[in-house]
Amino acid sequence: MAAKKKAGRSSAARPDQREGTSWDWVFAPRKSGEKRYWLVKSEPDVFSFDDLMSRPDRTTHWDGVRNFTARNFLRHGMKLGDPVLFYHSNAMPSVIVGVCEVVREGYPDHSALDRNDPHFDPGSDPDDPTWFMVDVRAVRALPRPLPLPELRGRNELAAMALLRIGRLSVSPVRPDEWEVIMAMAG
Repeated sequence: MAAKKKAGRSSAARPDQREGTSWDWVFAPRKSGEKRYWLVKSEPDVFSFDDLMSRPDRTTHWDGVRNFTARNFLRHGMKLGDPVLFYHSNAMPSVIVGVCEVVREGYPDHSALDRNDPHFDPGSDPDDPTWFMVDVRAVRALPRPLPLPELRGRNELAAMALLRIGRLSVSPVRPDEWEVIMAMAG
């Protein structure tokens, strides 16, 4: 079994197509004016939605992502103006609490090069960056936060990346999933 898994993850396989998941729709060319939807996760005791709301211009860079699939979403998927759900992970309960928007598209993550940063990556090369980030701006808190158990209880969200691949700190949200979440939040 382990040999099969290892063989399935050869260097030829794109990291965004592991485990039988295709993210082609995320990276497909966009129609004029088309928005794509996203979800970002942060532990509230590390960086909360309230922390974002208190930042100058309610804006911050989304740095420290060290997963190649999530990195690809930051580098190639997220575009200016895309709406983003803000999710508090490792909370009791974990919950979607707010809406943000992308205000700067993917650019090299400086924290990978800072030896004093917890996200330092000794293999990073400033001339050929591995890790990327985007800037997000808080738009509004949800009228009603949505806890993870409530999201899991909705059949319309069964295929949502957050529920299927919970380890991703940045994940896409399909338009129909976004609509369901906005209706649930009021």
